[in-house]
Amino acid sequence: MSDYVLTCCSTADMPYDYFEKRNIPFVCFHYNIDGIEYPDDLGRTMSFEEFYARISEGSMPITSQVNVGQFIDFFESYLKEGKDILHVSFSTGLSGTYNSACIAKDELLLKYPNRKILLVDSLGASSGYGLLIDMAADMRDIGTTVEDVYACLEENKHNVHHWFFSTDLTHYKRGGRISPTVATVGNLLNICPLMNMSHDGKLVPRMKVRGKKHVIKEMVHQMETHAKNGVDYSGKCFISNSACYDDARKVADLIEGKFTNLNGRVLINSVGTVIGAHTGPGTVALFFFGDKRVD
Repeated sequence: MSDYVLTCCSTADMPYDYFEKRNIPFVCFHYNIDGIEYPDDLGRTMSFEEFYARISEGSMPITSQVNVGQFIDFFESYLKEGKDILHVSFSTGLSGTYNSACIAKDELLLKYPNRKILLVDSLGASSGYGLLIDMAADMRDIGTTVEDVYACLEENKHNVHHWFFSTDLTHYKRGGRISPTVATVGNLLNICPLMNMSHDGKLVPRMKVRGKKHVIKEMVHQMETHAKNGVDYSGKCFISNSACYDDARKVADLIEGKFTNLNGRVLINSVGTVIGAHTGPGTVALFFFGDKRVD
């Protein structure tokens, strides 16, 4: 049994039972929809189906990040048990949550000076962030020390590729992820911008592709180009989708046909409620390990 606990935020967008089975506690972001606040608890309080249906009917969720006090309560429960903590945080390019965790760490180490709290800025989101957590859990489970897992995460976090497209750009415009002009032209001309996560953990449009069929092919092409060892890639591959499973399945089928050495089948997850509040329905996101992300 390890003497440290691996933790993360709910925005890693892995299934609830995954975190239970892998013994990875997570701290919840929150969102407010139709005047009521809910925890981003991976579809347990409100199902993903209901959440995206409400958005489609006109609801506009507002999200809130994990604050310092929540981190203190979350971390302290494990410090009291004599555990060190390795916490992997949601990207600083999208949220101030990592900074809140750093403030909580500094306060808690005054009270628990003999404990360790190691924080990693994942520079990732959704199941790409989850892919990094999965690597950490695999290392922990074979007895790797907390210091070595931390060093490995820092070394490899820029190797996690995130590629996104959406068939509805309304919420990307609302959240400032793409410009109003790009969103308007894209929706009118059936253009699906292919986006990825930049070196500093921000969502960046990379190319304009007309039509869903073509953007799916281009997404898979990016994996061929950037995955470790190309089509001989032997790592894991995750996909997230926001109420568009059939589109995600098409991407997964193409990948499983081209990348025959994958470590297991492509895992398809739901985009969680906090990230989904900013994407809306219609987003497919692909995640894999590859070359270093550079800008």
